[in-house]
Amino acid sequence: MSNIRDDVVWAALNRSRVLFDYNIHNDIHKQFEFRKQVLLSDKSLTKDEKDHAIRFLNETYDREKVRDNSGKRRICENCNQKCFATLFCEYCIRNHLKENFSNWSSGNDNIDNLIQKCQMEAIEPKRIIEYIPYNKLQNIKYLTKGGFSEIYTAIWTDGYYIKWDSKEKQLERLGTQEVILKKLENVENANLSWFEETRSHLSISNKWSRIVECYGITRKPSERNYMLVLNEMEMNLREYLQQNHYQLTWKERIQIIHAPEVITRKQTTKASDIYSVGMLMWEISSGYPPFIDYEHDYYLATKIVNGMRPRIVPGTPLEYRNLMVQCWDADPSKRPDASTLWNKILKIYKLNEPDQLEIHGSFTSKVYQFEIFSEPKNETEEEQKYDDFNKSNIWKNHNASIISNVFKVVNAKLSKILERNLKNDVQNDYKVATMSQHTNEIHNNPNLHSEEQNKLEIPDKIDNIDNI
Repeated sequence: MSNIRDDVVWAALNRSRVLFDYNIHNDIHKQFEFRKQVLLSDKSLTKDEKDHAIRFLNETYDREKVRDNSGKRRICENCNQKCFATLFCEYCIRNHLKENFSNWSSGNDNIDNLIQKCQMEAIEPKRIIEYIPYNKLQNIKYLTKGGFSEIYTAIWTDGYYIKWDSKEKQLERLGTQEVILKKLENVENANLSWFEETRSHLSISNKWSRIVECYGITRKPSERNYMLVLNEMEMNLREYLQQNHYQLTWKERIQIIHAPEVITRKQTTKASDIYSVGMLMWEISSGYPPFIDYEHDYYLATKIVNGMRPRIVPGTPLEYRNLMVQCWDADPSKRPDASTLWNKILKIYKLNEPDQLEIHGSFTSKVYQFEIFSEPKNETEEEQKYDDFNKSNIWKNHNASIISNVFKVVNAKLSKILERNLKNDVQNDYKVATMSQHTNEIHNNPNLHSEEQNKLEIPDKIDNIDNI
């Protein structure tokens, strides 16, 4: 039996991350060295636990060095190439995958080429995209309709790759694993736009741990449509907010907002994405879906186009409020770009004195899409007095208690949400509830993220995107 106390190790890993200063430790190498020293000096850990924690830190550091093509290289003892990783060799892994190209096929040359390209860019064992034979999936059950895509649960008998054995020169798998299957509609008959969406999704998941893992693609032999094979998440953002608002600090709420960084990695940004982040910020601050006591119909859409926005929750930190309002400005040109948005969120996250709100609720929302309306405008302060937040009976008994100083860097209480956000890459070792966007999305594109996102609300499920 292991003597490793997982909760203690994880708390120490959290502390090591929260403590470093982005202004001082401004690259992955400085951050790694700082966190390593923090862990080594942590008196709450035994020697074995320190070794355990530092191994996880090394895994993260290896992945980031390979991804960023940065850091000190070493000579691999097997292939003699100069590699960045220390726990594995990225070149050995890629060569191994390349040698296996002839042993599988999806039945579609475009998909085969896409998967092969992803494999030749693999940055670690846990981030390998592959074609998964349908017979490796068992107990397949229909779950829901996500947007226009059918969602299924399944058991993947092999599981994803977790380790490179340098002696045997083989990749080792996790073993039996629960996954989500998302059907890609009309793949054979559609133009290549679906393929570009799929390519972006797989490529980003292949490199960035802040995205819900996509393990690859599968296809039922008797059907024409392919399916994405995704990591199964246990809880969506909305459910988590409803269950945990009494415990969430403002630091932890701000830590939930990850979409801006993901968008930054894509290089191009749509103003509608920034608008949706503003709505997401409001839901995080309140614990409720926006416009919960309105019918989601034409009339609500008209009100929004005419400037109505959710009323700001009392106690919301000023910096957070200002950023949220800027994100949902009616004029897209006045919304921050993705880089600015992420930097401002990071700045707010590092502040020392935001407040904690105690909010709870159990509400769901539906999606309404609009296309043709008059030019959007911003609501006046007078108009905002009469919006849904002010009218809602739900809030009559709402008592928002303010707890100061919970946003300080050294926070004795590290909540589950912070743990999950930082723990995405090792979630199969430390089982925690996480959020996913893949079981009920609201995108226009039936397969993946649409280029034109003109929705009134946020998705019911979003990604975890913080790495350890």
